[in-house]
Amino acid sequence: MSQTLLWLRSDLRVSDNPALHAAIAEGGVIPVFILDDETPGRWKIGAAQRWWLHHSLSALDQSLRKRGSALVLRRGPAAEQLRMLADESGTRRIHALHHYEPWHKDTEMDLASSLDLVLHDGNYLAAPDTLLNGQNQRYRMFTPWYRRLAERMPPGLPLPSPEHIASPDRMPQSDSLDEWNLLPTKPNWAKGFADWRPGEKGAWLALREFLPVIASYREDRDHPDRSATSRLSPHLHFGEISPRTVWHAIGDSHDVGAETFRTQIAWREHGINLVDQLPAYADQNGRPTFDRFTWREGREADEDLRAWTRGLTGYPVVDAGMRELWQTGWMHNRVRMITASFLVKHLLIDWRRGERWFWDTLVDADLGANTMNWQYVAGTGVDAPIFSRIMSPRLQCERFSMADYVRSFVPEIAHLSDKQIHEAHSTGAHVPGYPQPIVSHEGARARALAVWGAARE
Repeated sequence: MSQTLLWLRSDLRVSDNPALHAAIAEGGVIPVFILDDETPGRWKIGAAQRWWLHHSLSALDQSLRKRGSALVLRRGPAAEQLRMLADESGTRRIHALHHYEPWHKDTEMDLASSLDLVLHDGNYLAAPDTLLNGQNQRYRMFTPWYRRLAERMPPGLPLPSPEHIASPDRMPQSDSLDEWNLLPTKPNWAKGFADWRPGEKGAWLALREFLPVIASYREDRDHPDRSATSRLSPHLHFGEISPRTVWHAIGDSHDVGAETFRTQIAWREHGINLVDQLPAYADQNGRPTFDRFTWREGREADEDLRAWTRGLTGYPVVDAGMRELWQTGWMHNRVRMITASFLVKHLLIDWRRGERWFWDTLVDADLGANTMNWQYVAGTGVDAPIFSRIMSPRLQCERFSMADYVRSFVPEIAHLSDKQIHEAHSTGAHVPGYPQPIVSHEGARARALAVWGAARE
């Protein structure tokens, strides 16, 4: 029997996986996942992602075994490990889905020089390098990019899950998942992650639970105390469900909720579109003006950063968001914007420090989306609003009725009225055990605008 390697990365599913179908058509399949902490450098997956990855790989292996196959695990530089597997199995052919993060693209180029690497589209609604304007150039602004994407929608129908996956006579040796020590133990800080259901089955369950409420998505999505968001982001990040599967599950509905959610799926893909064009985007300002921007550094800035990470800024909605992140590995999207804006504009701390914290603590930390969102909020991105647009945490908390959300994660002030919680962003809560605001909103705003003005001169 001929055999091929199936290189799995952020595509941990058997349904709608074109690379898997192509490998099956050629004979015996050797599904492989490689934990590569060397090639990505500083962008190796963070601690929260490792928790998710453990459970997702376990679920994928079970799914493969039901179909007559099994997952081979290896650890080390991906190109090196794949060459070793090719030698061990006697095959030179690898099927995989396109990935656009810089380290994945580098590895693909490296492998293509010595092995028969066949790449397939399937992780995005459209390959980012195929969306071009009238001059055959790439888009960097979301609106015209999305118009071009919409012209190509709906995407092709998802591929079904295979009933059987043929295996070669002898599978290569695999690492033990438990030996990778992806789960925290001393201490086990992931106890609050219990509500998540990593894996392909969990992705489908999340989608089915979301579809009945999608009609109210546009109205309710900015209210973190309402069950209006899909919570599909980590499933999409790990490729446990494909974007076109989600798109077709929504169907032909054109109500405002469905249309708004489709736009959010597209925003995620716009992030990888930017990173594909700007490989250093996760580390470099999209707008050169900010290369002259004076971010705060030193002991006081470090103390403020620590207060932010621990949810002890004295701004209730900021603290609620940061504690939700630490406890659950996730944060509501509106609150992500508030907490990020607070770090960058109220505390004048470099957006890259916040980006790194989110990378380590989010279960859905996606290079494209995380980078795009931080540069968007900071005003440094190629498609971002001007820096002088500074969010008021108090107005955000009040406008989107976040008092109950705050109570869920900041128990010290849970007894306060809604009005008192809103006002605490300005005057302080004056509650024993809860800090006063580490900076005033008006003072922070004036300081930020002064630094912004100096950078523009």
